[in-house]
Amino acid sequence: MVKAAIDTGVVIEYIDELGLLHQQASILFSAALAGMIELIIPHPILAETYYVAARVYSKLGYENPGDRASKLVEWLYRLPTVTVEEGLDLALEAGRIKHTYKIALTDCYVLAASKIHMCTAVFRKPEKEMLPNIDSLTREFKILFLESYK
Repeated sequence: MVKAAIDTGVVIEYIDELGLLHQQASILFSAALAGMIELIIPHPILAETYYVAARVYSKLGYENPGDRASKLVEWLYRLPTVTVEEGLDLALEAGRIKHTYKIALTDCYVLAASKIHMCTAVFRKPEKEMLPNIDSLTREFKILFLESYK
């Protein structure tokens, strides 16, 4: 089965129907729901997803944004085509990436999971901290940005 390690931004684009990249994220999740792709989610991404989703739900005026965010994270965690990645190897590889590239720690976890699972890392768009090293990052890792498919 095809695998992809996903970042928080991909999940947020999926839940935000008005998001600029919602359609691209929906295609990825539709493939996962159909059993065509396995999504790898590093454990720290779940916490960040809760935080960002609660903010999005609050901004959209939903009641109980924290409860909605909890349900989203629980759904991701229990989805049969999602593997939540954690452990020492992941932590060490994420630390190595952080030391080398000086990018956001959660991005390091996504890249580390993609390396461990030999799959593509999927991000919404290149983050500001990634840009100075984007050539090195794309040489070392298979990276896909939803933004590239607008």
